[in-house]
Order: sequence, then C-alpha cells, then structure tokens
Amino acid sequence: MKAVNAILKQKSSHVFSVNSTISVFDALTEMMEKNISALLVVDDGRLTGIFTERDYARKIALKGRSSKETAIADVMTKDPLTITLNDDLDFCMNLMTDKHIRHLPVIDNGRVVAMISIGDLVKAIIETQKDTIKQLEGYINS
Repeated sequence: MKAVNAILKQKSSHVFSVNSTISVFDALTEMMEKNISALLVVDDGRLTGIFTERDYARKIALKGRSSKETAIADVMTKDPLTITLNDDLDFCMNLMTDKHIRHLPVIDNGRVVAMISIGDLVKAIIETQKDTIKQLEGYINS
C-alpha cells in the first residue's frame, strides 16, 4: 500500500494555517477565499489545533455564538491527531474512519508539512485499485 508521501507528490505543498488569536469570522473568510474546509492552527511554529467547518457548525452556529467575537482558540479542535510521511494509506483511512475526522495534518521532523483529506485518501485508494485491476487483467489475458 502507498504511503502518505505518495499522495503529497500529487498535491499542492502549500499548508494553510492561522494563529489561534484570530476570530472565527476571519478564519471562515480565509477558508472561503482558499476554497478549503479546514485550517491548521499554528502558534510559534507549533501545531496547536485544527479548525473545520464542523467546528463552526457545532460550536458557533448551533450554540448562537458570534463568529466575529469568538477566537479560534475557543472552538478549535486542540492537539489534533497527526500522521507522518511514511504512514500508509490504510492506517490513515482507518484512523479517519474510527475517529470520524476528515483531515489529518502531516508532520515531518516536528513541523507541519501538509494536510490530507478523506478525499485525497479515497482518490489515492481508487487509483491503487485501478492499477491492481489492470495488472490482474494483464495476467488473465496473457
């Protein structure tokens, strides 16, 4: 099975992050401008959390809080689960499924280098399955 670093070769290497002191409104604006559904929260070069659309829906919208007056630090998911470049895709998929999460920050030598989504994993797994099917068809037809 492929490792995380194989996915990252197909993806942009840019990591979108914000500081924990910004408002939820500003984070949502950033997410809208970048067309993303999650932002990493990094303070002093260290990953401290992740903020997702799910966090907004559950911790702001449904609780009647103000996104302009609430800091990301108050509603982010603190100390998110992380993966490494060498973790295999099955491990990542199982982690996301078991923990009901859609994004995993990728850490290398103590720093965030990327983030993968459930969509990235599904796409990579489908490609692997297509390759396997081609190999089997070749074997059968030879």
